[in-house]
Amino acid sequence: MAEKELRWKENVEGRYYVDENCIASKYCVGVAPAHFKMSDDGHAYVYRQPENDDEEAAVRDALNGCPVNAIGDDGLED
Repeated sequence: MAEKELRWKENVEGRYYVDENCIASKYCVGVAPAHFKMSDDGHAYVYRQPENDDEEAAVRDALNGCPVNAIGDDGLED
């Protein structure tokens, strides 16, 4: 499970984030490219929070498929 205290600084504010456990598998970028990017340092981060049900589903798919559970959901509504 991802930890808020370890979230990368590149993450935008909001419900979803990627933490320092990311192994750069790029799974999230492949599943939800409108929301995840890879940093120059070689880790993923959330650059845009979902704004509708379809986008939310894509981000949830990325979260559920992350091989190291590095994507977090703090449960707060934006």
